[in-house]
Amino acid sequence: MKTSLSILLVVCGFAAPLQAQWIKEPTRGIPRTADGKPNLSAPAPKAADGKPDLSGLWRTDSGAYGGNLVADLKPAEVQPWADELYKQRMENLGKDDPGTFKCLPQGPRVTLGAGGWAKIIQTPLLVVILYENLSYRQIFMDGRALPTEPHPSFMGYSVGRWEGDTLVVESRGFKDTTWLDFGGHPHTEDLRVVERIRRPDFGRLDVQVTFEDPKVYSRSWTVPIKVDFVADSEMLEYVCNENERDYAHLVGKASDDKKNAVKVAREVLAKYVGAYEFRSTEDPNLLTLVNVTLKGDELFVDVGGKDPQAIIPLSNTTFSAVGGRLEFVADDKGVVTHALFRAVEGDIKAVRK
Repeated sequence: MKTSLSILLVVCGFAAPLQAQWIKEPTRGIPRTADGKPNLSAPAPKAADGKPDLSGLWRTDSGAYGGNLVADLKPAEVQPWADELYKQRMENLGKDDPGTFKCLPQGPRVTLGAGGWAKIIQTPLLVVILYENLSYRQIFMDGRALPTEPHPSFMGYSVGRWEGDTLVVESRGFKDTTWLDFGGHPHTEDLRVVERIRRPDFGRLDVQVTFEDPKVYSRSWTVPIKVDFVADSEMLEYVCNENERDYAHLVGKASDDKKNAVKVAREVLAKYVGAYEFRSTEDPNLLTLVNVTLKGDELFVDVGGKDPQAIIPLSNTTFSAVGGRLEFVADDKGVVTHALFRAVEGDIKAVRK
């Protein structure tokens, strides 16, 4: 199962256009250090009922799972029809993605950060999560049971409960037209998602998300999600379908660049091996480490050691990464110092570590 580098970068917010500046507004009532900076290592706050208070503005980083949620599953644990559909969506460069080019709500992959920054509003009987793309979730905390046959919706139906200091959220009732990840893994309306959320300190949420869909995947699996508090800023709305003109003009397939592939000497490829740090154009505090490895006569890229995938050489320095170009840049001594991810939205620089 392969995931394109471009999809991983979209997940991390790198390939999206940046037109507006984030609002700079001091967050009231949060702990601060002596120099006035947010004290993100301070103890987690408590709500009036004594439970951990999860309220605040949060940034989610799901790493490689955003592009391939099933990276930890074995091929035999995925139904053949589902794997074939995933490969078809990858080959078509995600042009049928309902949550990007078609601008529909993200569905279950919103837990991976697909909705952008998220604001949690917590009350004893209801937790509400607001997203930059103007979608939202309601998590009912009043003791009701999860419906056995909820009416399918984009964001599903969620109920929550406290187990000690951990908020456990169970969700189901997702439309099967939504995707599990940006790579295009499918699910059925039997999908069940369980989130376990802890706040070990002021600036961090520890989140474990378990996915279960027996009609597609032979077992359930759990992925860790990194969630950090965003201080002294505020969300800006993002309306996907506002003045959207791209979808009608999308052409081509992922395999097209293979026709233009060139042979690059292994000793040249070896110069590019290493870790490259991408900094999000939308959020400068969001960093993602992309690893470049060499196997045989092919270069591979991965995020967090998950799902390495081959990139196609178009010249000695430029490689196809599906939806964009990855170009390695060397100094006057021939030492590679950084890489450029060239996409329609602009170039993203990644410093070699």
